[in-house]
Amino acid sequence: MQDRRTTPGEGQGVCGVHAIPRFYVTLGGDPAPNFWSFSMSYRALAAVASALLGMTIAGCSGGSGGGNVATVNSQNITRAQYDAKLESGPQGKAILNQLVQTALIDQYAADNHVDISDADVQKREDEIKSKYPPGQFETILKSQNLTEDDVKKILREQLVVEKAVGADVKIGGADVKAYLDKNHATLDTAEQVRAKHILVADAGTAATIEQKLKAGGDFAALAKQYSTDPSSKEKGGELGFFSKGQMVPAFQAAAFSQKIGVVGPPVKSPFGYHIIVVEETKPAQIATMANAADKIRKLLQQQQEQQATPKFLASLRAKANITINDDKLKDALPPVAPEAAATTATTPAPAASTK
Repeated sequence: MQDRRTTPGEGQGVCGVHAIPRFYVTLGGDPAPNFWSFSMSYRALAAVASALLGMTIAGCSGGSGGGNVATVNSQNITRAQYDAKLESGPQGKAILNQLVQTALIDQYAADNHVDISDADVQKREDEIKSKYPPGQFETILKSQNLTEDDVKKILREQLVVEKAVGADVKIGGADVKAYLDKNHATLDTAEQVRAKHILVADAGTAATIEQKLKAGGDFAALAKQYSTDPSSKEKGGELGFFSKGQMVPAFQAAAFSQKIGVVGPPVKSPFGYHIIVVEETKPAQIATMANAADKIRKLLQQQQEQQATPKFLASLRAKANITINDDKLKDALPPVAPEAAATTATTPAPAASTK
C-alpha cells in the first residue's frame, strides 16, 4: 500500500493546507432541456462550494496566523479563536474531507494514466453553458464567487471519475425504449423561439430605439448602448431559445406571435419596455427512438455513473493511508463501509488516454 498523506501539517491546522478546495459536484445535470431544474440544482451546489471556499479564504488570510480577525467594541476576536472554531466545526471538517477526496481523485488519475484534455473540459463546460440563456451561467458563477478556473478544475475531476466508473456501465436498446415509454412528458419538447431584445425603462426611449432599428440601426450596438438587462446587453441582446412559461406573459405573447426578423413594437412588462426581434423558431417535437435515443442513452449513462460514484470514491478512501495530524479533525472523515475495498478490487482502471 502506498503512503498517501493528505492532511494539514502538524501544528498547522486547517490553514496549513494553503490551498483552495475543489468540490466534486455534478454540474452537467439532466441532458434533457430543463433549464430551471438544472439551474436550481447547480445554484444549491455552488452555494455550498462558495460557503466553504469563503471559510477557507477567510481562515487562511493573514499569512502569519496571528493577530485579530475582528474587534467588537474594543474586544478582540483573535485569529487563534477563529481558527479553533473553524477547525472544530462542521465547515472545517467538510473542507478537509473535500481536500482528501480531491487528492485521492488526482492520485487515481496519475496512477492509472487518466489524462483529461483541456478540449474535453471545454466541451463539457460548453454543454453546461448551452443550457442557460446567454450570460446567465457567468452571472451565477460570479454570484457564488466561483471563477472560470474553479469550474474547469471541478469538471476535470468529474471527467476523471466518469472515466473510472463508466467502463462498467452498459446501456441496451431495451433500456432506452423502456425509458422513452415511461418518460414522454419530459422528453417531448415544446415549441421554442430564439429572440433578442433591448430593455429600457420608459416608452419614449423604446420608441426612439424602434425608429433607429427600422432605419437600419445595428441591433447589437444599440443593445450595448441602451439596454438595462445586464445578462444580455453585452451579447447584443441575445436571449437564446426559450419555451412558453419561461418569460413574463407580455414578453411571451409578443415573442411567440412576431414574424422572424421583424422589429416588433415596444412591449411593456414589469421590467420596463422591450424591443424584440425573433430570430428562429422550433416547432414542438414528440420524442421517438429516432430523435431521442442518443439523449436517453446519455441520461441513463449519467444516472448509472452517479449511482456508482459514491462507491468508487469510498473505495479510494478504503485503500488509502490517510493520516490526520490535527486532533480537532480526527473525526472529519466519515467511516468507510467494509465492502468499499472489495468494490475497488473488481473495478478495472479505464484505458489510458492522451491529451
